[in-house]
Order: sequence, then C-alpha cells, then structure tokens
Amino acid sequence: MKGGIVLGISAYYHDSAAALIQHGIVKAAAQEERFSRIKNDSSFPINSVRFCLDYCGLTFDEIDIVVFYDKPFLKFERILETFYKYAPRGIKAFVKHIPSWIKSKLFLKNVIIKELLSLNKGKPKKILFSEHHLSHAASSFFISSFHESAILTIDGVGEWATTSIFKGENNRIEKIQGINFPNSIGLLYSSCTYYLGFKVNEGEYKVMGLSSFGDRENKAYKDFIDKFRVHIIQIFSDGSFNLNMDYFAFQYGSKMLNEKKWQNLFSFKKRSIDDEIEQIHCDFALAIQDLTEDVVLKLCNTARMISNSKNLCLAGGVALNCVINGAIKRSNLFENLFIQPASGDSGGAIGAALAAYYIYFDVDRIVNFNNNFNYSLLGPEYSNLDISLLSKKYPVRLVFMDYSSLYPFIAKEIANGKIVGWFQGRMEFGPRSLGNRSILADPRNSQIQKKINLNIKGRESFRPFAPAILEEDVSIYYPNIVSSPYMLLVDGLKEEYCFSKPDHYSKFTIRKKTDLPLSKFPAITHVDYSSRIQTVSTRSNKKFYELILQFKKITGTSMVLNTSMNRAGEPIVMKPQEAINCFMNSEMDILVVNNYIYSKKND
Repeated sequence: MKGGIVLGISAYYHDSAAALIQHGIVKAAAQEERFSRIKNDSSFPINSVRFCLDYCGLTFDEIDIVVFYDKPFLKFERILETFYKYAPRGIKAFVKHIPSWIKSKLFLKNVIIKELLSLNKGKPKKILFSEHHLSHAASSFFISSFHESAILTIDGVGEWATTSIFKGENNRIEKIQGINFPNSIGLLYSSCTYYLGFKVNEGEYKVMGLSSFGDRENKAYKDFIDKFRVHIIQIFSDGSFNLNMDYFAFQYGSKMLNEKKWQNLFSFKKRSIDDEIEQIHCDFALAIQDLTEDVVLKLCNTARMISNSKNLCLAGGVALNCVINGAIKRSNLFENLFIQPASGDSGGAIGAALAAYYIYFDVDRIVNFNNNFNYSLLGPEYSNLDISLLSKKYPVRLVFMDYSSLYPFIAKEIANGKIVGWFQGRMEFGPRSLGNRSILADPRNSQIQKKINLNIKGRESFRPFAPAILEEDVSIYYPNIVSSPYMLLVDGLKEEYCFSKPDHYSKFTIRKKTDLPLSKFPAITHVDYSSRIQTVSTRSNKKFYELILQFKKITGTSMVLNTSMNRAGEPIVMKPQEAINCFMNSEMDILVVNNYIYSKKND
C-alpha cells in the first residue's frame, strides 16, 4: 500500500491532541484542552479525534492507520529501570503509578481501540506506535520546505531520549546522536521553573520572560552561573552534558528536585506562587536561560558538523523557547531554520502521522516551498449562521458588517485605544494565537500592556506581548527577522525606536521596570528591548493581514499587539460562545466574531 489516510494521536502525558493526514497533507488537528476546557489536558483526545473525522467526513473504514506518538513498552522499561536504580527512594511514587501502567498504559493498544470504538465510526484497521523523538522530528522536517535537513529535538524526556540529532532526507529520518534520561536540559529548565514558583510544563514561558529582568552584572547572577556549572551541570564542547542527580528528585518521585540542597546551594528558598518576584528570582531565571542557550547552541554546532546540512529543523518542548530560537537565528550556523509551531507533545500527533505516511508507507516526498504556512490554522471554524444563532442564547446584540467596512472600522478602533477580541476562521493548533483567536491592541499605547495583563488575562504584570507585523515591513523594526509566521523568534527592536533607561534603572522594582515605557511601541517592547515576533502575510493569514494593513494606513505603524484570547489558567477559546464569555468577563472593549461586532458601549 502506498500512502493513504493516517490519524495521529498524542496523549497521557501533556497536552493531548489528534491530527489527520490525507495524502501527506495535514487536513485537521486539535488539542483536547480546547474541547474539555482543561488546560494542557492529558486525557485521551476523544473530542479531537471526533473533530478530525467529522471535519474530513471520514470513518475508520477509510483510515489506513492510527499512530500513537510514542512507544509505551520502552517508556515503561525506563520507568522500571529508574525505580530499581534509585530504590528504596521513590517507593510511594512506584506504588501510586505502576498499577495504572499495568492496568492501561502498558496495554495501550487495547485502550486506544476501546476509546475509538466509542465514537461509533467503525473499527480502526491498524494501530502503530512511533518513537517519541521521531514523532517530534517528523513533525518539523516533513512540513518544512527542505529536501534535506539537520533535525534537533530537545524536550523533557520521551521513552529514553531527552535530546536527539537526526538527519532528514526525502522520506527518511535517521538518528545520528542523542542524550538519554536522566540527563535532560528540558527537565533542568523545568526544575528551575518549579523552584521559581511556577507550574511545570506550563510556567516555562514565564521563566523565559522573567529572565529578561535579570542582570548579568549582578553578583547573584554570576554566583548562580558558577554554582550551576560546578555543582549541577557539566557541559561539554559538543553540547552533551551530565546532571548531578543528587540535586534532583524527578527520577524517582513526584517532585522535580531536592529543595533542601537547592536552598543550601543557591541561598534562597523556593518561591511560593504568591510571593513577590524579586531581583534574585530574575537573576536566577537569566542564569538558567543562558545555560540552556549555551547547551542548545553547542548542540546546533554539532548538528551542523555531523549532518553537513545548511538547514535546521527544531521540535520538542525546548523549541518553544523563542529567545533561544532567536539566538540560533543570529548565530548563522544554518542558512535556513524551520521550527514546528506546535513543538510540544501536541505536535507529536502530527509527527506520528507524518512518520507513518512517509516512512511506513515509503512515499516519496514532494516538497512545496510554500507549504509551511498552513500548519497552524487546523482546528474548528464557525459560520456566520452559527454566530447569528447565538443572539438567541446570549444577551448580546450583534451587528453585521462586511469585511470591506470591517477592516478599517476595527483598525480605527484599535488606533483609538480600544482592546479588541478578534475571532476568525479555523482555530490555531499549538500554543500561540496567530490572528484567529486573538486579543489585539495598539502597540504605541503605554497603558495597554498592564491593562491586558491585569484586567483581561489576569496574569503576572511582567509578561510581555508580541507584535504581529506585516511581513514585508518587519525589517523596518527588527534587523534580524525576515519571516516568523508562528511567533517563535525573538529579536531586539532597532535603536532608533528605543528610549534610554534612567541611570538608576537597576534600582527599580520589577513592577516599576514593567511600567516604564522603553520605546515608541511600549506595549510590545520587553524590558530588554526585545519582542517575540509574528510576521503576517497574505499566505499565512489574509484576513489578519488586511486588518493590520488598514491599521498601517491609519497610523503609519505596520503592527498590532497580538495575544491569545483566554484568561489565566484557561485554554485559548475555541467556540464563539467561549469568546463571548471571555469578552463579557474581562475589560475587552470590542469583540469581532467573523463579520459580527459586539461592543459593550452598545449594550
């Protein structure tokens, strides 16, 4: 059999998802959290599978293979060997988790069949299991525009692998080199996330944002770097490393680290979630950010040498660290860089399906140099009829406007300081809203960043926002970016737009630093003058492009602030009614859903 239709599934660890591949094209993909409304839902993605089948009008009679994104037997082997190695430590975790493995996860094929049969859409013909890092690698390489490429996958842990270097050519992916558990730069970063008082597998973005408040001239930062390198991690010139496992607990228990040892080493206690963020926390965040960047750049150099490729594909959770991605881009180690927009475990569903399609079926790969603009907007969409029917269910008044009038009207409202919910087309797949489930605002407004963080999203005031920029104008503002359609690269704003910091700036509190305007576009300029950039073209998102173009005509500025439409602790909205609920329970001024406008002042 050559080619066909493949359903990919990721589940049971973090951010479950499903994706449907039809003749090499990703037709539909969604994360379970968007349906269940449970942030990072790890349960079997039954709703996501249902959506993929319904969207494509398929039953299991028409699907050739179902593929799971990792190999449970190998993962179970790693868990057993690790418990055995560290016994009797971890006996409580062993007793707690092993029964669920024996009951269900170890016999995952039966569980998958049972779950899929509950959909009443026939019985799956064949079920395969991909290796975890292969799924990540395939999710990036097979949707890139490269005929051949080095592939770097870095995350917490798969079955055994925590870091893998692959070489991709045509329809083949070959592993060249790797690092195995318990040595994991991803788990080290997550351990620091935990120590800084944030939630593991969710708060890593916060550590990345907080690191910009750190100061490399501070004694605390220098001490942290030294102590990490002497006591916790030994880094080699090729990017390989060893962790001192005496300081960790993730290998045998439910905690990430040995808190007493970390406190004795770093001389400050683990931060509680409600504790004020102080400069010492920022310097600590900068230290782990710099160490991780050092490891990743060394790995990139190794990947360049052993693959002999000018191209690099990135995947795995660490590939979502856009500060490091920006450093890779600026290093010029590779001529071309592609990063999977859903680099975490959700993207493993796409990768598992693509690996089966190309490798298992041995289908030749035809590279389309424009195909990598279509791998985010893959979820459900809603018609104007769906929207209009909501007026009977919700106490809202909807006003219809055709797009030729809608774009200039909303652009003018944004320019006048309004915060706009923008809901269009298919839902994004991955952690970023890219213009279809977004909150938009004027990047020139110095009050907007604080207002959105505190009064709309309900999150920490230091969190930065991204500019969505017309792709052809990005070089006007950011010197090192040509294209960044998935908001995965960071660059510094050109000096001509930046303001000087006061002489006593280093003495400011974190809150005061956050409130200080640092550029002509203060709402999207982080404390170190950087931004996480999204470029928008007619290929990537035509409606969003037209809106920004109208904003440019009115203001002369080729960008708007773009952040996801959700409140803290909630997944990004999927349905129109969820957008309305988010709008009603926050200080957004206007909500646009397709062609319909709802403004609070009208009610």
